[in-house]
Amino acid sequence: MNLPNKLTILRVVMIPFFVVFMLLPVAGSADKWIALALFIVASLTDMLDGHIARKYNLVTNFGKFMDPLADKLLVCSALICLVDLRRIPSWIVIVIIAREFIISGFRLIASDNGVVIAASYWGKFKTTFQMIMICLMIADLEPLRLLTEIVMWLALALTVVSLVDYLVKNKSVMREG
Repeated sequence: MNLPNKLTILRVVMIPFFVVFMLLPVAGSADKWIALALFIVASLTDMLDGHIARKYNLVTNFGKFMDPLADKLLVCSALICLVDLRRIPSWIVIVIIAREFIISGFRLIASDNGVVIAASYWGKFKTTFQMIMICLMIADLEPLRLLTEIVMWLALALTVVSLVDYLVKNKSVMREG
């Protein structure tokens, strides 16, 4: 159990606490700020665990499986909470989650054929904009409403573009699968 894997586990452990502070009145007006802090820290562990794993050659099968799963759990949990709080339309969340299922299935087919599909730049941009969007929506600040709306549409567009990019670049996987 190396440091990157511990960071991944920490991210998963933080998710229920994040959800509690998002949805339940635990700390009054501090709830959203605690939830935002938890989301930011969890998001940073994602960047940090990947960096450490690559830099120090600590990549493991556990990490290859759990890291993307932890990311999806964090983002999906946040988006579902935001739907419940009526801060994001449910259809946008459905598109984002559907993309994650499609890419996960696509990667599973590829791995069965001995092909590893690396994260693309479009996928990384998508993730960055989704994280920023979620942070803005958690904060829910009136002066940032227009910015939040713009970032939401950019995150949605990048979600679709990254999906198309994966499918086009790796269409041979589907033929083989």
